Amino acid sequence: MFAAVPLLALPVGLYALIALTLPGGWTGLGAQDQMTRPLIDLAMGSGGHWPISLGDLMVTSGLVLFFIELLRATDNRSAALINHSLSMVLFLLCCLGFFLLPAFTTSCFFLISVMVLLDAVAGLIGTIAEFRQDH
Repeated sequence: MFAAVPLLALPVGLYALIALTLPGGWTGLGAQDQMTRPLIDLAMGSGGHWPISLGDLMVTSGLVLFFIELLRATDNRSAALINHSLSMVLFLLCCLGFFLLPAFTTSCFFLISVMVLLDAVAGLIGTIAEFRQDH
């Protein structure tokens, strides 16, 4: 059953949880500050500094999950079809959040939404290609 759930629901859900806990909730405008505030400042061998923010960590984790989702997209079981459908629903929810809720209008959430879109499209293309091979 859990094989059908898109893994990218994790960063979307985490972002929603963070946005909900900010002052003003989902209609608040503090998400941009929260996502770009450096959490870690790494000293590099070159002498420079690399500030890593919460948004950077969320996008990075989203990329890792996106890679795993692409590997899962090659599966031809019925769970994969449900996964592709749920990915499309998740993308529609991301669009609604991005366009209607101020807390979701950040570059971090936009990039996560693009990953969700690419996951849904890759899954559908893979399913269509597999169907063409079988028929």
